[in-house]
Amino acid sequence: MTHTVEKIGGTCMSRAPELLDSLWLRDDPYGRIFVVSAFGGITNRLLEHKKSGQSGVYALFADADNDEGWSEALTATGAEMIRLNSEILSDVGDRQRADAFVRDRIEGARACMIDLQRLCSYGHFRIEAHLMTLRELLSGLGEAHSAFVSTLLLNRNGVNARFVDLTGWRDDAQPDLETRISQGLEGLDLSSDLPIVTGYAQCSEGLMREYDRGYTEVVFAHMAAQTHAAEAIIHKEFHLSSADPKLVGLDNVRKIGRTSYDVADQLSNLGMEAIHPNAA
Repeated sequence: MTHTVEKIGGTCMSRAPELLDSLWLRDDPYGRIFVVSAFGGITNRLLEHKKSGQSGVYALFADADNDEGWSEALTATGAEMIRLNSEILSDVGDRQRADAFVRDRIEGARACMIDLQRLCSYGHFRIEAHLMTLRELLSGLGEAHSAFVSTLLLNRNGVNARFVDLTGWRDDAQPDLETRISQGLEGLDLSSDLPIVTGYAQCSEGLMREYDRGYTEVVFAHMAAQTHAAEAIIHKEFHLSSADPKLVGLDNVRKIGRTSYDVADQLSNLGMEAIHPNAA
């Protein structure tokens, strides 16, 4: 059967219950693959604020003068994830599963970071050599959380959603991106399964080295091309616009209607944040 691959941005993901009627359950839920970003603000907490530069967990850890701040920031991020669980999930059992998922990922990351600090206390090991790997590990926490919670929400509403975790959590393999995607989708039937896929994929190419925080668009683009999707769709807080509504105000922008991949490619190179230039 033909299918679409659809990406949902972080701000939209934070309104997941509203997406049930407006997107996920509006038509037949199957024949689609959803690639999801972290809930709004979570990646800023895990890394650094995208626009203000305020330090998140990663930036605090990378700062050799701040030994304790990163752990406190990680705890606060976990608490925010759990707060979002209670806001999005109405079923007690679902919330308990989501909270346990958050605790496992947050405490697993904390243990890795403590071990890394201990290792690098010896002069033969340099923290700088491991920072990009850590950045990738932390990035994956946000996407895994949003995908897992969304899967629970959809399951509770009668949809056979399947959590597809491409983040490589506790996986000692190092596949390339194509293999990671193939393994994640293996055994799924798009006529009866609705894959909810993490927007971050751990792979040998190292997505953050190449694309930094544009990795979600790259995973989305590769997913669409690799699965021969009939259409690739991006769901954003705002329509494709002539300017950033958050910067200039809604009244000062014009909505761009139907367009082409070439136009999207040109706009992305001019700094439009709808899609990474290398994914356009």
